[in-house]
Formats: sequence, structure tokens, C-alpha cells
Amino acid sequence: MKNFSVLLFLTCLLPVPELSAQGAGNDTITYRNIGEVIVTASRVAMPLNMNPGAVSLVSAPVLSTMPRTVAVDEALRLVPGVRIDNQADGSRVHLSIRGQGILSEHGLRGIKVLLDGIPLNDPSGFASDLYDIDWAAVNRVEVLRGPSASLYGGGSNAGILNIVTSSGGDRPFGGSVLTTGGSNGFYKIHTDAGGTDGNVRYNLNFANFGGDGYRDHTAFRGTIFSDKVTFSAGEKVKITQVLIFSHYYNQNAEGLNLSQLDNPRQSNPDAIPCNEYQDTKRMTGGLIAGYRLSDNQSISLSAYVKSTSYTEPGSSAVAYNRYLNPGGTIEYDLNSRGESVRNHFSAGLDYQFQDIDGYKLPNIKDPSRTEKRGEISYYVKEGDSLLANQDIKQSSFGLFAIDRMEIGPKVNTIFSIRYDNLSNRLTDRMDSPDLLSGSASFEKVSARIGLSYDAGRSVKIYANAGQGFLPPSTEELINNPVSFGGFNQGLKPATSLGEEAGIRGYILNSMFYDITVFNLDTKNDFYRYRVPSRPLETFYGNAGSSKRMGAEFFVNWNITKGLDFQLAYTWSDFKYASPDSIKGNQLPNSPVHQLYADAAYRFGKHLTAGVSLEMQSKWYIYTDASHGSISQDGFALFHARIAYDLMAGKIPVSISLNAKNIGNKQYIAFTEPDPDGNSYQPSALREIFAAVRISF
Repeated sequence: MKNFSVLLFLTCLLPVPELSAQGAGNDTITYRNIGEVIVTASRVAMPLNMNPGAVSLVSAPVLSTMPRTVAVDEALRLVPGVRIDNQADGSRVHLSIRGQGILSEHGLRGIKVLLDGIPLNDPSGFASDLYDIDWAAVNRVEVLRGPSASLYGGGSNAGILNIVTSSGGDRPFGGSVLTTGGSNGFYKIHTDAGGTDGNVRYNLNFANFGGDGYRDHTAFRGTIFSDKVTFSAGEKVKITQVLIFSHYYNQNAEGLNLSQLDNPRQSNPDAIPCNEYQDTKRMTGGLIAGYRLSDNQSISLSAYVKSTSYTEPGSSAVAYNRYLNPGGTIEYDLNSRGESVRNHFSAGLDYQFQDIDGYKLPNIKDPSRTEKRGEISYYVKEGDSLLANQDIKQSSFGLFAIDRMEIGPKVNTIFSIRYDNLSNRLTDRMDSPDLLSGSASFEKVSARIGLSYDAGRSVKIYANAGQGFLPPSTEELINNPVSFGGFNQGLKPATSLGEEAGIRGYILNSMFYDITVFNLDTKNDFYRYRVPSRPLETFYGNAGSSKRMGAEFFVNWNITKGLDFQLAYTWSDFKYASPDSIKGNQLPNSPVHQLYADAAYRFGKHLTAGVSLEMQSKWYIYTDASHGSISQDGFALFHARIAYDLMAGKIPVSISLNAKNIGNKQYIAFTEPDPDGNSYQPSALREIFAAVRISF
């Protein structure tokens, strides 16, 4: 394995060609001309060949090969630099980019997530989940890797996920129905309808899904309804309305220790007696409007509001939280053109506010009790009192400016600068003389500069340097080691400086390639720890500094007519640089080698078959010096799929069969740096899923 990985890395450094037009059926990203592929994740729309940074595009044809369409790990499997752990085989995942966000207990840290222009992050930059996304309705995903705080603030320390759903077809009415079923009780029903009527384009989606999970106490259920309506008034005005209702419930089996792995399907002994789960209900509404002031000037506005109800019985306490999160953006764009220079300037303001009304109750272990979710008596013995009762108000605003300059036909530069200010204020409502009310504020100016050069048809060179800003998130602040309420006052923002250089292009119109090398230095990096008085809870602190180096490689090769090959490979060397007690230790959850390879062949017009290889090398589990050498073995998995397209009269029908982990390999999907040793989350063995999609 080690020799193979080294050989592969050296091979990736050789110049290789760019991808062909269509590829094999629905299995490839289409890069017919990268000068025509427009990227918008960097706030300024620009062709891919001009983008001076590492960007991956995942399009609808690739998304259509997802076996279940319920989680982001299936969507981004061919994106280098990204690691996603699906710890319970449902929609709850851990996602990191270049090692940023690896220690979050749940949710996404340092990654800006945009869904149809609406941010899923809260004012602190924390995206609690991706439950609002129906992956069967997604049209494309843009993944911008590397520090981008100058574009979106503290939420984009690691990169950006820009997710765009389908907008409806050109006909007045059309749609589809998708049904999927398979291993471990999984099912999904998805339906969509949309079209274009005059100046209005619309799309409606509904999905209901669930499963029993591979392990005990890992069942999940989800429902999502969404609509997107776009109104165009001539060439000057465009308004898009987005509405999403989502409900996601998942049981939480917690991790196992080494002695319990002989029965990998069992849950942690605390999980069932404490009835651990997460239940999230959310409504999101937004308006995005664009107005063309003149031929070279425009202004865009967005406004949104999110309302969330969240319940989580943990091993020590039960948390009840209600969130109200409004926000908006205003942006001005100016384009100017000279004889040999084109300039694109943007400036604007982002603002978010969030109110969190929450309290915590004791969780009394009772293996014999029955399900009574929502009843306080279910968790609390008579006479027990509240552990915490508090209100948190957060606000953030960011001022930004971006300037992109095209110098002649070959050189493109971009410079961005941003000021961020984040304010948190907590009001303790407990009936106690020792109230824990307090505040925590953070501010930062960050910048990014990039350059791309068109060296010819087969070579586009790019480089950039950017600053990252990662303030303590809501989740990190409210987990207070001193008390069940109040803020963790010892936390500081993490800051970083990252540089990257890369090359992308194509040769012979048959292969697309993209190679990036990067360096990232971070100060006040976060770590996780526990305290003896509350041994089952997770708290956060600043560990010191870290240094991340790596290389990312992607290739999409149309080998011959009907046969396509794709490969994403990541080499990572992530280590702590201070303090001396952990200096030189590998960062947890950071395998040195990751690889995903996929081959697909289309037999005639109707049948497509594909096979995939997924590999990870070993990774380390703990941060502290005493456990720094403890590691988890990697794995190599094989997957396969087959799809058949036919016409039932005039109705298109697609039938597919997917097999995951066809070797039936037992492996660990995710590890947590838990001091009690309950670090291991076993993954499912072989799974098979069948799906039928009928379009109309």
C-alpha cells in the first residue's frame, strides 16, 4: 500500500491531458471547454480556466449516479482535498477540507455552504448540518478549496461549497418520480415537478427517506420539501424565491471502544438507556434579486430567514434549542474595459443575526422506559431542576471588496479584502446568584490574492495566497467546561495563511486534469478535551499551531468511445507545530493518502456499468502527546453499479442497481479523539440499492 501510494503520487506530478466532451452516459463531468464553464463560488463569476484557485465541479450527470441521494459523501466522492465520514450511514456526516474542521463533533466548521445563494452557516460560521439538501434535486456543486475568509468571512476558512438545485425545464410542465430501496431498511421516495411559463421558471421537490442503520440505535428518517421560483422582467430584473421545509431525526449510537469491536453492530452502552438522538426541524425562506443598472453596472440583494427547532438527548443532559436566523447581502458590481485590460469590481455587505433560546435538563438513564419524546418527565426525576436556561444573541457583519483584472488574453488577477465583526451575548436565566451571562466578540481583516496564466490550449497555471479566520463557533462556545451554562471564555479565534499553486488543462480533447499543491499554517488551532467532573461531554480549546502540506490530483479521461475513467487523489501531511508536547504529531482524522477511482462503460444507447475503488491509508486518532501514536488502519473498498435506460411508450424510465463495499469488508468509518476510548464508529458491510426513476 505504501509503495503504491508513493508511485501514484509521483505519477500525478506528470503533465496529463484534459477531458473529452460527453463521456460515458451519465457518469462524467462535462468539460467540453473549460473556458465555457462558469464558476460562481468566488462571488465573481468567471470561467474555470481563469480561476486562480483550486476548484472542483460536480455536475448533474455525476450526481445521478449516487446510490441513495441522502448525504454529501456520495456527491463529493471525486473531489480531492475533501474528507467525509458518514458515521451512521445516514445524512449525518463529518466533512473537512484540507484538514480544516476535522475535530467537530457534528456539523461543518470553516466551510461556507451556500444553497441556491442562501448560507447554511450561522453568524459564527458554523453549519450545524446539511439536512436541508435533497441531493436528488441538486444540479451542480462547486467546491472551492483553501482559505477564503476574504470572500465569506469566518465561515470559509477551509473553503466553499456552492450548491445549486435544479430550476425547472424549458417546457411548461415536467418532472420525475424516483423510488429507491435497499439494505438496512433503506428507502427513499422523491418527486419533482417544474417548468417555464412565460417569465416564470419554477421547480418543486418533495422527498421522504429513512433507514434502520447498520448498527443498533442508528435509525434515521428525513422529509424535505422545497420550491424555487425565478421571475425575469426583461433583461434588467431577475428575482428568485426559495422555500425549504426539512425534518431530520437520527438515533445516535455513539462510538465503541476496542474491546467492543468484536460486535461492531452494537451501540455504546449509554446510547439506548439515554435514548440519544438528534431531531431537527427547520424552515428556510429567501429572496435573491438582481437588477442591471446599466450595461456595465448591476446590484444584487438577498434576504433570508431560518427557523430551527432542535432536540438532543445526550449522555449527560438533554438540550432543547430554538433558533431564529435572519440575514442578507447587498452587492454592487462594476465592469470596465480598456484596450487590453478588463476590470471587474465588486463590493458589498453581509449581515446575519441569530437568536438561540435554549435550556438543558438532566438525562436519567432508564433502559426500561418507553418512547415519550417531548415529555419532560421522560428525562427528569421529580424534584430535579434545570441544568441551564439561557438566551444567546449573535450578530455578524462583513464588508468586502473584490477586484478581478484580465490583462490581455492570458493573464487574470484577483484581489479580495474583507472586514468581519462577530458578536455573541449570552443571558443566563437560571434562578441562581452565580449567573453566567457574558459576551464574546471577534473581529478580523483578511485578504486573498491570486493569479492565473493561460500557457496554451493544454496548460492553465494558477497560484494564490489567502488568509483564514475561524472564530469559535456557537457549538464550541456553549460547551462550557466550568458549568452547564455560560460561554467557554478560554477560546480564541484560529487564524491561518495558505498558499497554493496548480495546473489544469486538457490534451487531445480526451482528458481533463487538475493538480494542486498547497501549504497552510494555522495559529491557535482547535482541539477537543474532557474534564473529570463531566467525562461524557466534549469541550474545545486552542492547541497551538499546525502546518498542513498536501497535493491534490483529479483526472477525467475519455479512454475510448463509451469508456470513461475518473480519479481523485489526495496526499496530506498535517502536523502540529506547537506546543512542544505535541509538536510533530499528526493531526487526528487525517490519512496521508486518499484515493477514489471510477470507471464506467456505456454499452450502446441503454446500458451503463461502472466500478469504483475507494482507499484511505491509516490515520491517527488523538491530539494529546500520551495517545499521539494510536492510529486506525485504513481500508480499500470496491463498489459497482449498473443502469438501464428505456422508453415506456413516450415516458423515459431509468432502472439502476448499486452495490457498495462488494467485498463485504468490515472497517471503521470514523474515529473521535475521546479520552474514554469510545472512539470507533464501525461502518456497514455490503449494501445493495435498487432505484427506478420515471420522467414525465
